Amino acid sequence: MQHEHIHIGKIAASFGVAGEIILVHSLQTKTALPKVTVLFVETTKDKLVPFFITKAKAKSTTETIVSLEGVPTKEAVKPLLQKQVWLTDADFRRITPKNAAIGFIGFTVLEEEKVLGQVEAVIEQPHQILLQITYQGHEALLPLHEETLIAVNHAAKTIELSLPDGLLELYTS
Repeated sequence: MQHEHIHIGKIAASFGVAGEIILVHSLQTKTALPKVTVLFVETTKDKLVPFFITKAKAKSTTETIVSLEGVPTKEAVKPLLQKQVWLTDADFRRITPKNAAIGFIGFTVLEEEKVLGQVEAVIEQPHQILLQITYQGHEALLPLHEETLIAVNHAAKTIELSLPDGLLELYTS
């Protein structure tokens, strides 16, 4: 699921009475999801169900109002509330701004040419960004800021970091 689909947010609420939803997303741009025809909703653990978009309009940089095929009323939205939403990797890459941190999902993290792992999630906090990877079988959170970032290669999908001494050992001991 991680390589074919990218987690972008959740269905936060219904909007109006015609079955529209408020999609809260982390795409870091005001978007009406151009050319995206389907959202995948995680209805149960690890089960993604496709819902076709009939209409979408941008509300803010973190919210989009979406109408889904087969969801005609406010009552029909209820089973979808608080469910996680995913896009195909291709749709995600097409609509995410190149400079958005969430775009690093799927990139390989390197330190001194050593592969540490793939970015599984991006956690944005007020003063820093954390890249979540699996390092030697353990979840690790790596800080991404001007002191740790060496280079980003969009073509090769790699991020080179210089991490503080001992940081990786915290996750494996």
